[in-house]
Amino acid sequence: MEIVKLRKTDEYIKLGQALKLAGLVDSGVEAKEVIVEGQVTVNNEVDLRRGRKLRDGDVVEFDGNQIKIEK
Repeated sequence: MEIVKLRKTDEYIKLGQALKLAGLVDSGVEAKEVIVEGQVTVNNEVDLRRGRKLRDGDVVEFDGNQIKIEK
């Protein structure tokens, strides 16, 4: 499981940004495509919003990889 740390000044990170930061996609365009196609889950539920705000404790899954958001 990949850990994505929020910056101390941030309360959240957007879903598309988290996928890019974790290296699971190469670009924002690719992030948008996989999210809109329903390939990404947040806390075990499909989420189609690229701008979904992820907060401390959220878990994202894509293509067999998991990302956990931590403060």
